[in-house]
Order: sequence, then structure tokens, then C-alpha cells
Amino acid sequence: MSITNYVKIFDTTLRDGEQSPGATMTSAEKLEVARSLARMGVDIIEAGFPAASPDDLEAVRRIAVEVGNPPKGEPDAGVPVITGLARANKSDIDKAWEAIQDAQKPRIHTFLATSEIHMKHKLKMDAEEVIQRVSEMVAYARTLCADVEFSPEDAGRSDPEFLYVVLGEAIKSGATTLNIPDTVGYTTPDEFYKLIDGIIKNTPGMSENITVSVHCHDDLGLATANTLAGIRAGARQAEVTINGIGERAGNTSLEEVVMALKTRHPVFGLETGIETKQLLRVSRLVSNYTGIVVQPNKAIVGANAFAHEAGIHQDGMLKHQTTYEIMRPEDVGVNQTTLVMGKHSGRHALRSRLAAMGHSLDEGELDKAFARFKELADRKKVITDADLEAVIADEFYRPRDVYYLEGLQVSCGTLGLPTATVRLRGPDRAVHVHASMGSGPVDATYKAIDAIVKMPNKLLEFNIHAITEGIDALGEVTVRIQSGNGDSTMDAQKEIEFSRVYGGHGADMDIIVASARAYINAINKLIIAQTEGLQVVQNNFGVMLG
Repeated sequence: MSITNYVKIFDTTLRDGEQSPGATMTSAEKLEVARSLARMGVDIIEAGFPAASPDDLEAVRRIAVEVGNPPKGEPDAGVPVITGLARANKSDIDKAWEAIQDAQKPRIHTFLATSEIHMKHKLKMDAEEVIQRVSEMVAYARTLCADVEFSPEDAGRSDPEFLYVVLGEAIKSGATTLNIPDTVGYTTPDEFYKLIDGIIKNTPGMSENITVSVHCHDDLGLATANTLAGIRAGARQAEVTINGIGERAGNTSLEEVVMALKTRHPVFGLETGIETKQLLRVSRLVSNYTGIVVQPNKAIVGANAFAHEAGIHQDGMLKHQTTYEIMRPEDVGVNQTTLVMGKHSGRHALRSRLAAMGHSLDEGELDKAFARFKELADRKKVITDADLEAVIADEFYRPRDVYYLEGLQVSCGTLGLPTATVRLRGPDRAVHVHASMGSGPVDATYKAIDAIVKMPNKLLEFNIHAITEGIDALGEVTVRIQSGNGDSTMDAQKEIEFSRVYGGHGADMDIIVASARAYINAINKLIIAQTEGLQVVQNNFGVMLG
């Protein structure tokens, strides 16, 4: 097998990442994430699992058409491969092909478990049956699509000798990529290196035309280490997600793998096609759409990744940046300089600054952003890049407005019960006002909103943090709500449909206003999903790959 020095980046944020509880995105949100991934230089985008629901199929189809083809008059070299996941059966494979066939570079990704645990307890199949199913389904997928990827689910706990046989049959049947998943994050780097090395050396039919891929989970915190070990062993495709989101403890993080290969280039000698200066922007986009906050100490894109508080560290940084920073912040999209913008700044200055940050707004969007900017500038002397990112996220990275916050008045303290009066504009354009009391100002605000909207839900998470330093910092709130009213009389299907989790995001200098925005954002997603009949069926397909 010929080993090149280029590592393909296969992003599965929209498929495996979306399986993270509460991370479900709408079709429009998935399309925007796919566009951002393509602009960043991702080689392969796994757009979803088309057999999961009609909505997921339609989302994958839209991505195939709109992201999987070059704009008129532009070269097609940078167009990513668009793939859909399918279990090893004809129905799934047909739906995957239906969803991706309009892409310029379509790929069908099919999988079947190969570990003794999965074959015995989940598939109820013996080894020979698994080999036959893989051979038949890969061959069937190849009759539809020239690019077929096969994954032996739970390869990390599979017998290597059995894997060689299964993968050899997949190659014989037409597979062009062999993806080796550590589905439950079980292996160590040494073990995973040996597994990939053995597959490359011992699989029948292995040639320079076959790409070996790795897909690792983070159950033991070893996903990135295992992925890099697999790459060192000869794998030349890494399956990753933005911010490392995904099932259970998540997947290998795209930004960590890419920056490890770039920063330690003398060690690996490998390249990717990722434009790393877009990493922070895409990280924030995915965080805002999913409602999953990036922890401050997250490598590469966390708020503290390039922050220094210890006196010894600060002294070293003042003497030379490389004393405590192994990467330049600018290389991942972190702007070191303070953006000095305030109430005297104009539209042109705002447009230029946003463009430098990677945001391209049309005139209508710029008008909205400028209005929010001026509103903030009247209350805060200096607007930083972080402030602008929060404003953009709050204004544009949200579902369309069903209910819109027009006013909020809160009374709280030690002398009386916290009371909130909320003014919302509804879908009928009418204005609704309600006052409620609660255990605190946020509780009172949320009760007033609930009284107006009348959409049963349960608040699962409430997170708040300051965007910048100082008493005039912009506050950012993220919430996650679960739809439904806990009615135990519902049948199982209704329970699935009415117990989905939705994330919301809000930003404002007034943290109670930010809290209201985040809650309304999440409720709008819930309303849109139910009124448009969005049904993502969960736990109905057994254990899926990664």
C-alpha cells in the first residue's frame, strides 16, 4: 500500500456529532454548518443518516445539491465529497443513495459490527453471516456509487484476524475506503497503532487505491491520541467532529487532530487541506446551533486556550511568546488584538471588521448587525471581537423568530418576590404581555414566557458566562430544554417525538435579557420542529457506528 503525506479530513459533525443528546439541528442549520465546513477545506462531509427520518434524508439531499456542487463559474477542485451513512441493508443504502446522488462527489458509507459482543448480542449473527452480508451489501452499494466506504463497527474490540477477512471481502466487493472505528473508545494508542498497522499489512487485496480511515471515540479521553496513532501507522483519513461532539463522551476533535499535525509537522510530516484560521469561527457556529457549550479549557478553541494568568507564565509571555504558546492564536482564528470600536464607529468599519473575522453579510444582515452593534455601543465603551462574535451568534445563528422578545421588566431583591413582566410578539404579529413571580428573576422571566407561549417543556441546563472582562462585559447564556409534559400515558412513539432536546443561545449586557433570549431561542426551535412535523426517530435503529 502506498502511503501519501496527505490526510483526508472526514467530518461527521452532522451525523455522529448530531447524535450527541440535545445536539439535533434543523435542516437549515445543518446546511449552514456544511457550507462552513466546505469553506474551511474539509475533504469529506458525512451529512447525515438518511434512513433515520424523511427530514434527515431531505437535509442530506439539500447539502448534496447546494454544498456538493461548485457555484457556477467556479472551479470544482475544492468541492467536498458528500456521504450518507447506511446500515448494511438495501433499504438504508437506497435511501443514502437517494439523498447523495446529486452531489458531484457522492459516497455511500455502510457499516456492520464485527466484534463478538455485537455479533452475539445485537446482530444475532455468526461470523460467516457477517462476512456474507458485508460482501453482498458493499457490492450492492457499489452498483449505485463508485465511491463506497465500509466500517466494521466496534473494530477496536474485534478479533484482528477476523477483521482481515471481513475487510478483504469488502475490498473484493468494491469498497474504496476502509474505516476502522473504535466505537466505544476502548483501545489505547499502542493497541490502536498495532490494529491499523496489522490491517494495512495483512488485509487481502490492500493496495494504493484503498484508503484506510480511523474513527475514534473519547470514552477514556484517548480519541485524539488514538487517531494520531492510527495516522502514524498509515491511516490517511481521520473521521472527526467540530468541538469533538458526538455519542456519549464524543468523537475525535477536528481542531485537535489538524493542529497536532500542523504544530508537530517535524514529527508527523503530514498535511491536511484545512484552513485553520477558520477553526474558531466554525467552532462557535456549531456550539451556538447545538447549544453545547465549549468548555473553557478545551484545546485549540476553548476560551482559555490562549489565556495566561499565572505570574510566571505572564512574565515568560512578555519576554517571548513561544515560552508558553506552542501555536500562534492567529492560526486558529483567535485575534490577539483588542478591537477598538465604539459608538462613533460606522457601518464600513463594522463590515470590514466582520469580514476580517470571517463573516460575510449582505446589506439586510449588515443593517441588523449594525443596529445591534449601536445598541451595545451606547452601553459599552469598547466593543471587542468577542463581543461582536456574540452579537452575530445571537442575531443570525438562531432559528427564525416565532416569538420575539420586545420588552422585559424585572423586579427583584430582598424586599419582595422576584417579578418579571415579559412582552413578546407572536407568530400572529400580535403583542402578548404577561407578569409572573418566581424564585428568582430568571425563574420569573421563564414562567412569564411559558404563560404566553404555552409550549410544555423542561429546562435541563442553564449556563451563563461573560464574553469579555470587566463589569460592562457582554453576557452569554445557553440553555437546553426538553419538549413534552412528562405524560406517562403517551405511547412509545409519541414519547420519542415529544421528548427531544433543543438548545438556545442569547447574548446581552443585561444577563436577564440574555437569559430570556436564550430560552425563547430554544422554544422557537421546539415550535418549528413540531409545526413542520420534524421527526427524528431515536433509539429505533440499534447501536449505530460511533
